[in-house]
Amino acid sequence: MDRRTFLTDLALSYAAWRLSSGPVLAGPKDITASRIPRWRGFNLQGNFPPPEERHGSTAVPHAYEEFDFATMAEWGFDFARLPLSYWVWGSRDDWTLLREEPLKEIDRAIELGRQYGIHINLNFHRIPGYCINERNLEPVDLFSGAAADRDRALAAGVRYWKAFARRYKGIPNTRLSFDLINEPPKMKTPNPDLESRYVEICRALVHGIREEDPNRLIFADGLDIGQAPVLGIVDLGLVQCTRGYIPKAVSHYTANWVPRDEFESLRLPTWPFKDDEGVLWDRSRLKQVYVDKYRPLIDRKVQIHVGEWGCFNRTPHDVALAWMKDCLSVWKEAGWGFSLWNLRGSFGVMDSDRTDVRYEPYKGHKLDRKMLELLRAG
Repeated sequence: MDRRTFLTDLALSYAAWRLSSGPVLAGPKDITASRIPRWRGFNLQGNFPPPEERHGSTAVPHAYEEFDFATMAEWGFDFARLPLSYWVWGSRDDWTLLREEPLKEIDRAIELGRQYGIHINLNFHRIPGYCINERNLEPVDLFSGAAADRDRALAAGVRYWKAFARRYKGIPNTRLSFDLINEPPKMKTPNPDLESRYVEICRALVHGIREEDPNRLIFADGLDIGQAPVLGIVDLGLVQCTRGYIPKAVSHYTANWVPRDEFESLRLPTWPFKDDEGVLWDRSRLKQVYVDKYRPLIDRKVQIHVGEWGCFNRTPHDVALAWMKDCLSVWKEAGWGFSLWNLRGSFGVMDSDRTDVRYEPYKGHKLDRKMLELLRAG
C-alpha cells in the first residue's frame, strides 16, 4: 500500500469512527426545511455486493466511487441522492438485522460528500414492506393487507431510520439529509385511504428520527409515485420531493418496467408533441403539471426539490435535450433544485449507451457533453 492510499484510508476510517462515536456540533449557519439551497446533482446507485461475496475478501470494491464525487464537484454540482435498500444491511427475512460493513460504505459516501462539498441525501428506496420496483418481493405490504402486517413493517422502518439518525446525529444539515421512503404507490384516482396511510407512515418515521436527532433535515416524496403534493404532512416541517418524468411518453420511451397505462402515447416522441388524447405537451404544460400542481405547498412556504428526473436512452437525443431544457427552465424559475437519475448509466451524462450521441472521451468514460452543459446551466 502506498503512502497516499494509506493516508486516505486512515482519514476515512477516522471519519467513520467520528460519525458513529459522537456528535459533530452543527454551526450557526446550519439550514432547516424552511429554506434550503437550490441543490443540483445526481442520484448515485451504490454497488453493494451481497454478504457472501464480501466475507473474507480484501478485494471487494467500495460501494461508491470517489470519481463520481470529484467529477460532480469539478462540474459545479453539490447534491447526491443515494437510493438505498434495507436488504443491503438487513434482510427481508430478518428485520432486526443491521450489518456494519454496508453501513461503513454509507459512512464513506458521507465523508466523500464532505471532502468534495456534496450534500448527501439518504433515501430508503426499499423500506420494509415496500418498494416501487418489485413490491411483491416483500414478505408483507406496508400499505395494504392485514393491519398487524402493516404495523410490523412500519415498526421495522422506524427502527432502521432511528438507527441511521443515531449513527449520523450531529452532522450538519448542510451536509446530510434523510428522504423517508421512495415513491409511494400510484393513484389512478384520488385515494383518501392510501393518502391517509402514507401520512401515517411519514409521521411515524419522522417521529422516530426526531426522537434520536430532533434537528435532522428530512425530505418526503410526493404521493402518486412522487408526483403529487402531500398536504397532510405540512405541519411536520419537511422538504417535499417531487419527480420530473412527465410526460412518460418522452422520459421513458420504450421503458419496459413502466406500466402501459402511464404512457400518454407509445409513438416515437417529439418535443413539443400531442399525445393520444390530443393534449399538447410543451413548456406551458410542464409548468402546469410540475409547478402549478404544487401551488398549495408553495403558498405554505414548503420547500420543493426534484429528487429524480431524466430521460431514458431510447428517446431521440435532440428530443430529450429539448424536453430537458424546458423542465430545467420551469424549475429554475420556481427556484427548485434537482437530482438527475443518474450520473453514469441509461439516464445519465456518462456511459448512457445512446446510439445517436457523439460522445466525448472523459477520464475513461463516454461523456454526453451537450446534456452536461444543459444541466450546468439549468
